[in-house]
Amino acid sequence: MIYLLEDDQNIRDFTIYAVQSAGMEIRGFALPSAFRSAVAEAVPDVILLDIMLPEEDGLSVLRWLRENPATKKLPIMMLSARSTEFDKVLGLDSGADDYLTKPFGVMELLSRIRALMRRTSDSGSAAEELLESDGISLNTARHLVTVHDTEIILTGKEFDLLAMLMRNQGIVLRRERILESVWGYDYAGESRTVDVHIRTLRAKLGEAGNVIETVRGVGYRFQDHHSDTTEAAE
Repeated sequence: MIYLLEDDQNIRDFTIYAVQSAGMEIRGFALPSAFRSAVAEAVPDVILLDIMLPEEDGLSVLRWLRENPATKKLPIMMLSARSTEFDKVLGLDSGADDYLTKPFGVMELLSRIRALMRRTSDSGSAAEELLESDGISLNTARHLVTVHDTEIILTGKEFDLLAMLMRNQGIVLRRERILESVWGYDYAGESRTVDVHIRTLRAKLGEAGNVIETVRGVGYRFQDHHSDTTEAAE
């Protein structure tokens, strides 16, 4: 089940129709108060969340969801007319897994929703994997990241991005490959999504974020500065 919090009736009806036509269940809400009540009764699989809302803004709702143990790890995508990099970073920093700007196409919306739902189904059956490098430790089963034994809170996409970089240590990963692997889709011009997530990930890792290197014109590489890993190109 997908929950959509969107006060614009035209956009809400359009989104509900598109999602239902693709064979998925969805409930729409115009007010945060009605949405909160529904979440309290039954937790959905994915949430689509507008930012500019009556009663309270979507970022406030997002923070509430991340503070609630039942929805802390729930995949959440922001739907907003705010398209600047600052707005995207703000949404991601507040705990969103993805950020889609309006107006959006049906195919891209559905592709991103399916990617979020795959993440939900995959996480339940994933075997435990422990990745450690340069003071950073990542446990896939516990969805836990620590830097020098201090826990770092990451969104789902930031966690998946860091895991991919650590698994491919020393290898330059192209933006397109990261986008397809972590987000599950590949749209021209959307590689900026990867750049924004890299920026927020580095900020949360603090000084340890220096292990994520930018390879201009290509992509990113996780390089343990305390190892003798030979640099390799994808």
